[in-house]
Amino acid sequence: MSKIRKKPTNDFCPQTLFLYGTYDKDGKPDFGLFCWLSYVWDGELGVMCCIGGDKLTRQNIERDKVFSANLVTEELLPVADHMGNMKGEDPEKMKVGLDIGKGEVLPVPILNNSPVIFELEAKEFVKLHDGEVIICKIRNVLQDEELSAEDVTTAEKLAKIAPVKTTCTEYFGVDGRSLGAWGEPRKRL
Repeated sequence: MSKIRKKPTNDFCPQTLFLYGTYDKDGKPDFGLFCWLSYVWDGELGVMCCIGGDKLTRQNIERDKVFSANLVTEELLPVADHMGNMKGEDPEKMKVGLDIGKGEVLPVPILNNSPVIFELEAKEFVKLHDGEVIICKIRNVLQDEELSAEDVTTAEKLAKIAPVKTTCTEYFGVDGRSLGAWGEPRKRL
């Protein structure tokens, strides 16, 4: 198959969505929508994430050095899309009826209806021109008990929890089905 040259893009490399949970300077929970998360190995499994631009979530992580990464599912997508389209400082952002809990190991807010949650400690910050890469230690993983069942395949578990991915400006289900453009799912709230 022939190839063509393109400007840099990640259009066909879908990434899983997470809502990062932090506390703002007044101790109120705040969640931001991000997809630039992957894994690192440094004697143990860790996480690296990148946050571009000046965002409240980034400021909170830099200040407290901890946050949660809550897997976004199809059920959570309307709320996640809302969070991704609102500024952290907007007083209306968090008024969407979230079921918020507390981390078990770190002082971080979590979303109780996310099936997989990482409690993360930020260990290294790599400053970029207009962003920052954060290398994190995973201090705890909270996951729905049913995901530990040994008589169910990983494919069946993924189908059941239905994590959401994104690329270009569109959301996709784990099966590749379109779930709408950025900004559309929040209209269902």
